[in-house]
Amino acid sequence: MTAVVLALIAGAVVGLALGGLGGGGSMLAVPALIYLLGLTPGTATTASLLIVAVTSLTGLVAHARAGRVRWRSGLLFGAAGLPFAALGGALSRHLPGPP
Repeated sequence: MTAVVLALIAGAVVGLALGGLGGGGSMLAVPALIYLLGLTPGTATTASLLIVAVTSLTGLVAHARAGRVRWRSGLLFGAAGLPFAALGGALSRHLPGPP
């Protein structure tokens, strides 16, 4: 199979996981991007973040239009997690690289 076909299949699996479960896309996207498309771990992580963000935003818009979004809960959850995500990202720079 060509890289394009593998990317399309992997993208479909990630999309189904996000759509059906509401999460878990990064756990599938990062290995697919690394092992199927040959991206570096750093590039794959960044690409996965963008892929999951766009997919999640699409779902958010659809649910918001249907009135099924609890904005206050979501914003509180995001506000509580954002500083720790930034801290984790900053600390990850100090981890040793591959041998």
